[in-house]
Amino acid sequence: MALKAVNVSDVPTPNLDQLPENNASLFSSRFNSDGMVLNVEAASFRAPKFLVIGHRGHGMNIMQSSDSRMEAIKENTIVSFNSAAKFPIDFIEFDVQVTKDDCPVIFHDDFIFSQEHGTVYEKRVTDLNLEEFLCFGPQKEAGKQGKRLLRKSKDGRMLNWNVQTDDSFCTLAEAFQKVNPSLGFNIELKFDDNVVYHKDHLSRVLQVILQVVSEYAKDRPIIFSSFHPDAAQLVRKLQQTYPVFFLTNGGTQVYYDVRRNSLEEAIKVCLEGGLQGIVSEIKGVFRNPGAVPKIKEAKLSLLTYGKLNNVPEAVCMQHLMGIDGVIVDFVQEISRAVDEMIIKPLHESLKEGKEEERKAKSKVQFSQQELSFLLKLIPELIQH
Repeated sequence: MALKAVNVSDVPTPNLDQLPENNASLFSSRFNSDGMVLNVEAASFRAPKFLVIGHRGHGMNIMQSSDSRMEAIKENTIVSFNSAAKFPIDFIEFDVQVTKDDCPVIFHDDFIFSQEHGTVYEKRVTDLNLEEFLCFGPQKEAGKQGKRLLRKSKDGRMLNWNVQTDDSFCTLAEAFQKVNPSLGFNIELKFDDNVVYHKDHLSRVLQVILQVVSEYAKDRPIIFSSFHPDAAQLVRKLQQTYPVFFLTNGGTQVYYDVRRNSLEEAIKVCLEGGLQGIVSEIKGVFRNPGAVPKIKEAKLSLLTYGKLNNVPEAVCMQHLMGIDGVIVDFVQEISRAVDEMIIKPLHESLKEGKEEERKAKSKVQFSQQELSFLLKLIPELIQH
C-alpha cells in the first residue's frame, strides 16, 4: 500500500514541554572541541569528524548467520548499546515504535513472532501495550520466564531468536537513563511500509516520542531519521533542536512512493522539509557516486548503512568521497579501521604542522571519471 502524503503545514505545533534550545545538546565528549553544529536558520548540520555509528547498538542480529558476530548480542537492547559504547564510536542507531498505550519502545521489526502449544503467531508491536511488549524474551525479574521469541528470515522461515548474550526489551526512556551518556543516539522513527498513516496519527506518535526526548535527552547528541518522508518532514516541523535525516535505499529497491526511489528524490524531500541530511544504503551511493556532490551542493550531510559498511576498504572509500559517516554492525573492527586509516593520519598531519595539507586531504574531491575508476577497484563489493 502507498504511504499517504501529509501536508505538514496542516499539523498544529504540539504543546510539548520546551525542548532544550542550547545547541550544546548536540555535543559529545567523543568529538573534538568543534562539537556538532546545527544551524537552525540555514537548516544545515555539520559533524566535526567522520562518524561511526553502531547499527542497532553493537550490531544487528541475523539468525543462523555464517558469521557468529551477527548472533553475538541481542540487538536494540541496553546490553547491546553499552557494549557498543566500549569502542570509539560516536552514535548508536536504533528503531523506535510507540505501543498502543503510548510508550516509545525500541524494536526493529513490525511484528513480534512467538509460539505457544506448537502454534506460531504474530503480533504487531504497535498493537501491544507496554506490559505485553515487555513479556517477550528475557525478563528483568529473577525467575520470571518470558514468552519464546522467533524471528522470520527473508526466505520466510521461522527461526529461534537465539544469541550468545541475551537481554530484555527496553523503552526509549530506559535507553536515555541506562546508556553511556557520551554516546549519541540516532533515533530511527519506525513505520510500516505497508500501512497508510494519516497526519493525525503521525503527529500523535511523534509527539509521544518527542516528549520522552524532551524529558531525558539532557546534553546527549541526537539525530532523528526515518524512511517515511512525511514523518521525517513532520518531526522537523515539530522540533528544531535536533537534526533530521531522510533514510533511503538510494534506488536499490523500488517503492510506490517515488520519493523513496533515488538519491535525487531524497534531496528534494530534504530541501522541501528543511531536513539536515540523508542516510542511504551504501550500494545506492556506490552505484550513483555523482549524487554525492549534488548532496553536498544542497548543503546536506550524508551518512550510509548496509553490509558493505562492515568492510574497512569500503568505509575508507566513503571518507575519500566526502561521506560524513557510516552505520556499521562490526563496531570494534570498523572503529579500529577508521582510527588507523583515517583518524591517525590526520592527527599526524596536525602534529607535523601540515594544517593546509590536512584540510585539503579531508576535502578530497573526485571527478565522475575518477570516482568510476576508484569504484572499479571494489567491483566484488558492489555486486553482492
